[in-house]
Amino acid sequence: MFSHILVPTDFTEKSAESARIAVKMASSFNFPCKITLLHVIETIEGADFEEFADFYEKLRKRSEKKLDEMINTFSGDGFKLYKKILLGNRVRKILDFINKEGVDLVVLSSHKVDPKGGLEGWGTISYKVGMLAHCPVLMVK
Repeated sequence: MFSHILVPTDFTEKSAESARIAVKMASSFNFPCKITLLHVIETIEGADFEEFADFYEKLRKRSEKKLDEMINTFSGDGFKLYKKILLGNRVRKILDFINKEGVDLVVLSSHKVDPKGGLEGWGTISYKVGMLAHCPVLMVK
């Protein structure tokens, strides 16, 4: 059913739960599935990239280690785990990755929205991706 699952991660326990769910789903398929763990390092909008290059490189190295740990934790049969680190606006980078890489399911952590709370909580990354992605999105709460 799904051949490429994307799991955006911010390395919280909630996003680890999203990875666990994606792995469980992929393990149940009768065909090979690819899971990409994606971490987007938010850049400072309007700032000169070179001015913060060392800072972003430190964040990239730390993210690389954390993604490797996740891959070691979640590796299994029936699917392949990949990692990707991007820099930029998180929503735009996630949506670009979905479109360019043939993602057919996104599994990402979210939070519960209080319907009595007005518009509070509707502008989050997960809700923007959920509304704008061209493929199904599973929000893990």
